[in-house]
Amino acid sequence: MRKEYDFTDSVRNPYAKHFRKQVTMRLGTDVIAYFKALAKETGLPYQNLINLYLQDCTHSGKKLALKWAS
Repeated sequence: MRKEYDFTDSVRNPYAKHFRKQVTMRLGTDVIAYFKALAKETGLPYQNLINLYLQDCTHSGKKLALKWAS
């Protein structure tokens, strides 16, 4: 491994801004507690776990069925 690297000719990744976007969401305290407990077990940050879960939901092809009690 070198002591110093020369990055003068390097170029930023033009697609990097499309990888993630910061959003504000209001989640239930029980949801946050669940993912924080899971984060302790797995060693991954809870925000990453929430993102992985939502990605799995979007890629599964299942539609969300909402039913309201009347």
